[in-house]
Amino acid sequence: MPPQPPPVPFVATYQVAWHGITAGASTLTLVVQAPGTFTYSSNIKAHGLFRLVFPDALIQSSTFTLADGHVVPVHYQESGLARDHSDVVDLAFDRGTGRVHGTAETHAVDQPLDGGVQDPMSVQIELMRQLQAGLAPTQFKLFDKNEAKEYFYTRERTEVLNTPLGPLDTVVYRSDRPGSDRVTRLWLAPKLNYMPLQANRSRDGSVDLSMRITGVTYPPP
Repeated sequence: MPPQPPPVPFVATYQVAWHGITAGASTLTLVVQAPGTFTYSSNIKAHGLFRLVFPDALIQSSTFTLADGHVVPVHYQESGLARDHSDVVDLAFDRGTGRVHGTAETHAVDQPLDGGVQDPMSVQIELMRQLQAGLAPTQFKLFDKNEAKEYFYTRERTEVLNTPLGPLDTVVYRSDRPGSDRVTRLWLAPKLNYMPLQANRSRDGSVDLSMRITGVTYPPP
């Protein structure tokens, strides 16, 4: 991949809707943990009555490094809605042994570590970096819970979004997997290093979860 600077840390906030009704807020955070090591995390919190549906925060976090410009995941964590923590995912991407190991929803994981594999959060940063480099990615191998799966990425169109940051040009990317009825769409802003301004998830063609940006800040170095 063509040389490019390291990712720029940011904190972006979003309004979250469930079946079109405002349900909570989300924060995407990219921070530098150490020179060359980054953590990208998502935290969704429900508001009001939606706490009955989503009683806890949904947290996802990826720690990664860079190699030849590409994102290399090191550690992925996820905690969801189960009070007994049965939906926790904790995975280490061990280049030394060439294995992905840890736990996913109470099950032990020990699988081969395929080259170029991403986790559910690091794949967003890799997509952003490839677009910044002028590339047109079409698929990624994603380690989802207990195994690696191929996801296809399709550039659908461009669209101007009116946001609290002002009107911004975006490119709309669709992500899906063969055999699954789940489709994710991302509205990515070239002016903001392809940061997602909007996202939605649909099942059987009906959008259930959506997010729209409300603000962004850039912490001082």
